[in-house]
Amino acid sequence: MKNILLIGLGRFGRHMAEQLNQMGHEIMAVDLNEERVEKVLPFVTNAQIGDCTDADYLRSLGIRNYDICFVAIGGSFQNSLETTSLLKELGAKLVIARAERDVQEKFLLRNGADSVIYPEKQVAKWASIRYADDYILDYMEVDASHAIFEVEVPEQWVGKTIGELDIRKKYNINIFAMKSNGKISINISADTMFTEHITLLVLGEYKAIRKYFHI
Repeated sequence: MKNILLIGLGRFGRHMAEQLNQMGHEIMAVDLNEERVEKVLPFVTNAQIGDCTDADYLRSLGIRNYDICFVAIGGSFQNSLETTSLLKELGAKLVIARAERDVQEKFLLRNGADSVIYPEKQVAKWASIRYADDYILDYMEVDASHAIFEVEVPEQWVGKTIGELDIRKKYNINIFAMKSNGKISINISADTMFTEHITLLVLGEYKAIRKYFHI
């Protein structure tokens, strides 16, 4: 369990509050809008109406006591940037800020953010890859060149084992789990045989996965 400060309670911030609550974290939520604060009360440990561009107000929250400070402010990049910068100046351990444009991401990183989340861009990329190809069932980017895919078993692999195909050496990808009827199995070895009606969770370079799974 972590102590989390969540600043900005629009739609994105509210969804974060709900998810963090399900994960069992302690959450202090802050927004200028009273109605937004009231809406997240069922999901947070505490909530306040406050201006986080005010250094004295932020200081009163005890910034150093939080494991993570999320800046989820939308609509006013100036407020987001000022809040991010102040948090770092006040000794925040980890500041994660939301960006709505590429240029905002750059400014946030230069002014105190340890990491930046760009929801619209990230979800757009995921949705494009996930739904534009029949072979992909799910997708998660690991870095700029590597990804994890949930994919169907290639027809030519059915009836053969992982060792027989020598997948890691030949294809430069790693199969670390199989999924059948919604259940995931990580008990795989060189003797594991591919069958129909299962999907694979594979990790590797994006280009290699695209090539060998016809993505």
